[in-house]
Amino acid sequence: MRRVLLAATAILSLAGMGQAALAADDAPEAPYLDDRSSAEAVILSLYSAINRHEFARAWGYYGDTKPAKDFDTFVKGYDGTGKVDVETGAVSDEGAAGSIYYSVPVAIRATDKDGKEAVFAGCYTLRQVSAQVQAPPFRPIFIDKGELKPSKAEFEQALPASCGDGPLPPKKDAILEQAKKAFLATYGKQCDKQFLGEEPNAFSINYKDKNAAEGDPDKETRLFEFYCTAAAYNTSSVYYMTDGLDGVLQLQFTEPELDIRYENNDSDGKLLSVTVTGFQTTGWATNPEYDEETRTIRTFNKWRGVGDASDSGTYLFRNGNFSLVQYDVDASYDGEENPQTVVDYNTAP
Repeated sequence: MRRVLLAATAILSLAGMGQAALAADDAPEAPYLDDRSSAEAVILSLYSAINRHEFARAWGYYGDTKPAKDFDTFVKGYDGTGKVDVETGAVSDEGAAGSIYYSVPVAIRATDKDGKEAVFAGCYTLRQVSAQVQAPPFRPIFIDKGELKPSKAEFEQALPASCGDGPLPPKKDAILEQAKKAFLATYGKQCDKQFLGEEPNAFSINYKDKNAAEGDPDKETRLFEFYCTAAAYNTSSVYYMTDGLDGVLQLQFTEPELDIRYENNDSDGKLLSVTVTGFQTTGWATNPEYDEETRTIRTFNKWRGVGDASDSGTYLFRNGNFSLVQYDVDASYDGEENPQTVVDYNTAP
């Protein structure tokens, strides 16, 4: 818990305390605080601004939903108080669609110029929009809403244990959060901004380990698909997966290196041969689809918009990972879709 004393001219609007406002010269000036580094700091900065009669600054800590119908009403609401004690509790947070929402328990003891006290308690909800998905002007953490109600408790006991009257919000999916952090850390500057705030497609895969003894429980792998880029005819995704033991790792896709020969060395000419010369891996999956029934990821990369030239890979989940089982290539540019299989491991164990 954090307790702060803000002694100054006007701090909190109190119903039923219609005293004249204390003049600015009658009390020492409250300390200046303008800090948006955390949800708690924003709340303390709000009251610092109000305490110093810097109402425009206080108004600015709110988002689109303002605490009064207009700015003048907001200012008039703070007549009649002399000082305020503010106590904040443990901050909770929850992520949703590119934003983090913070809940801050707050208790306030407001004192008018005659020494009469009133205690209020409740919660503020603040929002932080991911900086990676914002366009100028940048918006820091802001107050989304707040509600303080009169409390009969002593100030020291008034602070809510948690926010809201119902049960505490569900715990975060730690594996999902780990995957999201890994994705943003690696691809936050490479992927299209429109995708950075989206929740990934998530799948669970239960399987028997190849070395499992009879009666051993199934293992579980979590698979997450993050959309990354969208071009004229190809989209790309990246995948992360885990079995809950080794953490989250990016899925790598094995692809063959190809030697493609055309008549007269011209891709518009007759296709002579397609030869596999080696293999490489990539973290990108082009136009992928995951089939939960067959536990396969299929990629399909168009070499041009009409799709008559392309390559595609089929990756099968077995033994706790995805492995290449088939790779098809259509290198003819002949106006027809006629791929040939250049890699076939479908019969491998």
